[in-house]
Amino acid sequence: MQDHRDTSITRRGFIAASAGLALGAAGAARGQGETYPTRAIRVIVPFPAGAGADSNARLVAQQLAEKLGQPVVVDNRPGANGLIGTEAVAKAAPDGYTLLFVDRGALGINPSLYKKLPYDPLKDFSYVGIAVWGPYVLVAGSKQPAKTMREFVAAAHKQPGRLTYASFGNGSMTQLGTESLCSRLGIQLTHVPYKGGAPALTAAMAGEVDMALVTIGPALGAIREGRVRPLLVGGSHRFPLLPDVPAVSEIGGDENTIPNTYFGFALPAGTSAAIRDRLSGTIRQVLADTAIRAKLADNGFQPAQGTPEEMRSTVEHDIPAFGRLARELNIRPE
Repeated sequence: MQDHRDTSITRRGFIAASAGLALGAAGAARGQGETYPTRAIRVIVPFPAGAGADSNARLVAQQLAEKLGQPVVVDNRPGANGLIGTEAVAKAAPDGYTLLFVDRGALGINPSLYKKLPYDPLKDFSYVGIAVWGPYVLVAGSKQPAKTMREFVAAAHKQPGRLTYASFGNGSMTQLGTESLCSRLGIQLTHVPYKGGAPALTAAMAGEVDMALVTIGPALGAIREGRVRPLLVGGSHRFPLLPDVPAVSEIGGDENTIPNTYFGFALPAGTSAAIRDRLSGTIRQVLADTAIRAKLADNGFQPAQGTPEEMRSTVEHDIPAFGRLARELNIRPE
């Protein structure tokens, strides 16, 4: 006759052991978060030095280092519309010592543009949070005579395809935004891709192109010096630092005609939740600082203090939404 008491005792022992393992794992995770970090953290920025992503990353990294007590080093890995740096983080060890500081396009647009994308935005990353949002400004090149958006549109209508615009690269947020605007206004411009925001802005200042769509922060100096002329800002409202420049909503567009970008932090998938939460909480503390918020605002960016869940939700929304827009506009990387 089978002894059910033995079975019951065995089952209780198994449950107790399992509970002990679970508590041990939870304790280890907490301990990992409490002791982290013990060495330098590397922040990979998949865009050139001097661009909006780079300046924001360095500002946050400096403050993050002070709060964590370890160096936080920015490592620029530009190229291929953000693919090179983003892939490097996707394949890095999930130990919390390699962070990605990335823009909206590398996560939301690239999946619809590349058949063999070397990373999966929804599987290969543990999101930390969006740090800042950045609206765009459309600037006329130094040799373009148009002083207003109305004048520029009139000139474009008279010579379809003759006027040119600079973007951050094929398939970038700025190509998407400019082509979306052109579609709304019924004009045709010729695309001239550059390897990032700084080269695109430089091209406009040199008169190599008729206009460029760039993030407001890096363009402010050139605008104030008169080296480029602001014609239009993205979004529903005028931007405080450019109060005399009309918003796209004033010419019949909406906030989705020229979508804002963001810059946010991510870790390789598999990084412990304790480390992710430690970083996320500390970064939100940095972004809550009044002086940091003022610097970001002066640079043309809006602090976000986003959570991991909010960033993942934004990526999940963007992939199909930007995919539809890219197909409608026939945007493909070359």
